[in-house]
Amino acid sequence: MKKFLGILLSALMLLASISFAGCGSKVDVMIYTSTEDYTIEYMGNCFKEVFPDYNIQIEYMGTSDIAAKVLNEGTSSDCDIIFGEEYGYVEKLKEAGVLADLSSMYDYSVYTEESLNTSAKDYLLPSLKTGGAVIINNKVLTDRGIAKPTSYADLLDAKYQGLVSMPSPKSSGTGYMFYLSLVNEMGEQEALTYFNNLTPNIQAYTSSGSGPVNKLKQREVAVGFGMISQAVDAINTGSTELEILVFDEGSPFNLYGTSIVKGKENNEKVKAVMDYFYSTFIDAVDERYYPEPVLKNKTYSVTNYPAGIDYSDMSNNTLARKEGLLAKWSH
Repeated sequence: MKKFLGILLSALMLLASISFAGCGSKVDVMIYTSTEDYTIEYMGNCFKEVFPDYNIQIEYMGTSDIAAKVLNEGTSSDCDIIFGEEYGYVEKLKEAGVLADLSSMYDYSVYTEESLNTSAKDYLLPSLKTGGAVIINNKVLTDRGIAKPTSYADLLDAKYQGLVSMPSPKSSGTGYMFYLSLVNEMGEQEALTYFNNLTPNIQAYTSSGSGPVNKLKQREVAVGFGMISQAVDAINTGSTELEILVFDEGSPFNLYGTSIVKGKENNEKVKAVMDYFYSTFIDAVDERYYPEPVLKNKTYSVTNYPAGIDYSDMSNNTLARKEGLLAKWSH
């Protein structure tokens, strides 16, 4: 029954992601995004208020799927705007020549230096910073008589077999940020050995970064490598048995940007929506769900969001490094 409910929730999320376009009518603006269902719902509600006469469609897919689809379709893609794409994939799309240069359209001085630390900075608006953590379901642990983990090493214990969920780094930016952070912490070979040893305890590597928290909510696993923002939303909406743990290595994090497919910036309605992202929506959605700002001089507070997070070493987070590490990932 729980598994069925999980499938139903996923189906409802997909339906929500396409419900902002009228049936059979011409789509004015097509947005691809990998963000969570609550962000998509909030975005859709904002669009209804700000652009009541626009027919805007939001299509959800994973970060790697967005990149693959737009790379395949090129500048003739149905997609107009990519909201919240992981920086590494934005770099790949930029190198392929399928994104519009935004540098003359917007004032980049409003963004933090960290959020502009990418070779693709002229092709995106910094939008979200999402930290990761090891998230646990205390009820599942208690029911099984298993102590709360205090380190990544603890998770190698056989008592966690089949009770750990992690996104695949090959399909998920969330999965990759954990991978890179431990490579930077342990060294490449030791990190690869760690994940080889962890794999027997992994129930399944999920294709989406939201997978582990969804499994934790359904009590299918006890431990998940997931996004802090998603865990906080789950806790705030009733999943109080979840707990967020940041180990000594710190919280890995990703930065996500919003881009326009090349040529689409000349479309008046596409440009109006992108202007709204720049002027209003990014600030509003960060204040609501993602209080790790990409905008200067901003301080947000979200209930149950951990304070004073120590972040992992995420240096050398380049496209070349990512492709090299993913080539060595075998799970």
